Amino acid sequence: MKNNRIWIAAIVVVAVIALVSIVHATGTESFVGTGWALLPAFVAIALALITKEAYSSLFIGVLLGAFMAAECSVLGTVDTLTVGGFTAAIADNAGIYLFLVILGIIVALINKSGASRAFGTWAQKHIKTKAGALFATFLLGVLIFIDDYFNCLTVGSVMSPITDSKKISRVKLAYIIDATAAPVCMIAPVSSWAAAVSGCVESDNYSGIELFVRAIPFNFYSILTFVFIIGIILLGIDYGKMSGFEIKAQETGDLSILDVDPNQDHNRRDVEENGPEKKGRGRIIDLVLAIVLLIVFCVWGLVRNGFQTLGGEGDIIDAFSATDSYVGLPWGCILALIVIILYMLIRRIVNFKEAMECIPKGFMAMVPAIMILVLAQSLKNMTNSILEASAFVQNMMENASGFSWLLPAVIFVVACVIAFSTGTSWATFGILIPIVSLIFPESSSLFFVGISACLAGAVCGDHCSPISDTTIMSSAGAQCNHINHVETQLPYALTVAGISFVTYIFAGLFDLLDIAWLSIPLGIVLTIGTLLFIRSFIRKKA
Repeated sequence: MKNNRIWIAAIVVVAVIALVSIVHATGTESFVGTGWALLPAFVAIALALITKEAYSSLFIGVLLGAFMAAECSVLGTVDTLTVGGFTAAIADNAGIYLFLVILGIIVALINKSGASRAFGTWAQKHIKTKAGALFATFLLGVLIFIDDYFNCLTVGSVMSPITDSKKISRVKLAYIIDATAAPVCMIAPVSSWAAAVSGCVESDNYSGIELFVRAIPFNFYSILTFVFIIGIILLGIDYGKMSGFEIKAQETGDLSILDVDPNQDHNRRDVEENGPEKKGRGRIIDLVLAIVLLIVFCVWGLVRNGFQTLGGEGDIIDAFSATDSYVGLPWGCILALIVIILYMLIRRIVNFKEAMECIPKGFMAMVPAIMILVLAQSLKNMTNSILEASAFVQNMMENASGFSWLLPAVIFVVACVIAFSTGTSWATFGILIPIVSLIFPESSSLFFVGISACLAGAVCGDHCSPISDTTIMSSAGAQCNHINHVETQLPYALTVAGISFVTYIFAGLFDLLDIAWLSIPLGIVLTIGTLLFIRSFIRKKA
């Protein structure tokens, strides 16, 4: 089976390169600004789903993008691949890579101290059911709304002992993490995402944050995702490939943890990761304090960076609007790490040697995520910055402005496709928000529905995409295979996406009657009805 997949992938690659070469040879002057600009991302995604392997798939996508940008020149391809691809990806995102490494070190410290074990022991006594563990994970994900990167890794490291104890597969944990990362940030006024959206708005009547807040009630994908999660927990249903992983976890205890042998003794693994059991080692308060310090310092870092950008003027909301999370998050994380190490040394739950051993261990734990992020960001650079897919999208949207009531649904789909193929929400709404502002007059209530559709579609496509940074970090936070995470969550995300699409159609129709607000309860009813239908179908099939 694996050999067949490799052969299929090889044939696809050769065919695509041949096609691009033929098109270029027959007179196409440039692939820049055309529909061809999305081809490298689609090829990378297709290869990832065929081969079940992310590294080579992403690399081939980047290589194809460089080949197209260099107009089929071999040496030009190498130049573009090196300078416009990998070098730019590392330089532009160095702050996030540093943030990941420091978070990995903090997680390693918490594990070494025994605080994770203490929390897991407490949770086993107080969280009695699988549903309780899933609800706790969901609530923690909603509470950490400041930033999606921070959400993904924190929720995974804190909740994995609890979900493991209830035999919840790591891909199910990854789905809950991913579904409460970008969606909650997209409806939280105080978050790095609100700041990013505010920065894309150019309006004479509304500030960026005001427009963001007024668009929240119509962000159907984010809101309905929460309804969907609560529904599957209460109804106890799973479908698609997720069902297979959950059955295996319950029946065999194999949670599909990345790079862990399911036959290895769990107690021995626990000792290797957390150190031998000692009286007076880490307690729950040590874990809680570490997380609180991390949150406080990261928020401080974001706000401080925002005020620096504004020259010390404005309020906290303005600071969040102007902040750079690539600077603020590492800044706060470094301070948190120093304080956490000092605290643990003073408490004598780790010694200096053990604390220093956690530095390379935390770094190594994040190497797979960093490698995929570098490749994914390189692919985004090829698609957005070099091949200029945004120009193609803008022309396509401007040609579709003749049927206003259906436009929110169309905008939602277009945003989904762009975010899925490029792996980034921020670039997607950065492209579409100015276009939406031109299509709808600001005096129309459909203006806010259109903006919401743009934001919701960006989150949806990002949620589905295997090359999305939040998808990558969700699988890293849950320590599960990345492709398994994508394949198991895709049916869930597409279900909510379909309901959201229908809801946007009704929102456009209801707006004609000035009752657009009715689309919100309608979407909730549709979600609950869909879940009940799925449960009925599963029972009949069983």
